[in-house]
Amino acid sequence: MQDFLNTLKINETNSGVSTGSHWFSSSINTSSASPVDGKTIGTVQLASGSDYETIIQEAQKAFAIWRSVPAPKRGDVIRQVGDGFRRYKKELGSLISYETGKSLQEGLGEVQEVIDICDFASGLSRQISGLTMHSERPLHRMYEQYHPLGIVGIITAFNFPAAVWAWNSALAWVCGDVTVWKPSPKAPLTAIACQKITAEIFTLNQVPEAVSSLLCGNNDIGELLSRDTRIPLVSATGSTAMGRKVAVAVAQRLGRSLLELGGNNAIIITPDADLQLALTASVFGAVGTAGQRCTSTRRLIIHSSIYDTFKNQLVKAYHQLKIGNPLEHGIHMGPLIDKAAVEGYLTAIDRCKEEGGAFLVEGGLLEGYGYESGCYVKPCIAEVNPDLPIVREETFAPILYIMKYETIEEAIAIQNGVSQGLSSAIMSTNLRETELFLSSVGSDCGIANVNIGTSGAEIGGAFGGEKDSGGGRESGSDSWKAYMRRQTNTINFGNQLPLAQGIKFDL
Repeated sequence: MQDFLNTLKINETNSGVSTGSHWFSSSINTSSASPVDGKTIGTVQLASGSDYETIIQEAQKAFAIWRSVPAPKRGDVIRQVGDGFRRYKKELGSLISYETGKSLQEGLGEVQEVIDICDFASGLSRQISGLTMHSERPLHRMYEQYHPLGIVGIITAFNFPAAVWAWNSALAWVCGDVTVWKPSPKAPLTAIACQKITAEIFTLNQVPEAVSSLLCGNNDIGELLSRDTRIPLVSATGSTAMGRKVAVAVAQRLGRSLLELGGNNAIIITPDADLQLALTASVFGAVGTAGQRCTSTRRLIIHSSIYDTFKNQLVKAYHQLKIGNPLEHGIHMGPLIDKAAVEGYLTAIDRCKEEGGAFLVEGGLLEGYGYESGCYVKPCIAEVNPDLPIVREETFAPILYIMKYETIEEAIAIQNGVSQGLSSAIMSTNLRETELFLSSVGSDCGIANVNIGTSGAEIGGAFGGEKDSGGGRESGSDSWKAYMRRQTNTINFGNQLPLAQGIKFDL
């Protein structure tokens, strides 16, 4: 990994302010420490207010050029960006794992997501289309077309420090937009690596460097992006509390926001479920990324007739989990991102006990050799009443709540009975149950799966949720429309001026 950092010139001190190949210096520094071993990976120079203004002005200039490049040409550049990430997949995946604490397999999978969305955007470059329609007026033609918006502000979270940026950037770029990225201050080196890989491709293709800009910083940079009238769209990923602030700031200036926020995701396990399938889905969903995915499984809603059987299998599986350095082979779960996350985890456990939850697998902090960073915790399971206040909240940690149900209608009501609406799943071979779950009276989430878990999504489908999960859609399908403005055009090719709705106006 050190060779990779050296290759990209990511050494001890790095500037986190960039318009591509042009990097700016700042006097404000912060360190990136790994939750794996507590060691400092590097020091990053944070963006100042003047840096921000420079970046936005350069982005405006770049947009004036980039929007006029034909979409298929833009798509070819993005294809090459994907190839750049292919070349560095192993190294970047290792950096993601080390900087965030997720397993190496998940780090590599995240880089693959970057590659996949670049492939998707490249194909999309020849398919961006509008509609034609018949006019009620003779010798008139009507159609709709899409134009790029301008600057897209991107705010990302630590848990997917590369993939979510790529979901937004690849689609924004192919639509003719330029991007200004504020990554999580908990994973700045991954952002710098992504920016350097992209800048290398842009330079080779003589793409204006500010088509992709990076601003490492704290909340103040996010606030500037949200309030700036020069930025028509802000895409923000993070907590519901953060999303509310962004939404209000952007709405006050009548801008657009695309929000990907928290989840409190459940799997319904029915009497007709394949229990081995359900077990694998449940455990990975709950402990993958140490429970720090917005799609992590937080709740299991299990039919009473199989409750004890599945509960015993689940407890046995938890006792077999290996927790440790996520870069090592065979490790199921690494650390939480930092000690603040550990405190949140411990507080949630205490609250669950105070509210009447009973722990089948106890949680707690792991200490001793290999756990010196203070960020390793035990994944735990609690039997709960679904109405407990703590169960209705999202805790970004490996705490799994299990509960019983009697009818499928009750299970769906429990599933929907939280303020979040991101991801959901049902494990069943009963067609009536699965179709009910997917119907308009079923899951109220943006993602509803059958016989797979809540966690993990392919880039071909639109990703996002409802209610407190934000309502945004990123990645595949027709998500590209969020990054463009729609225009209706009417063309009169006759020599008369008939008015719509038969209105007469004679001179």
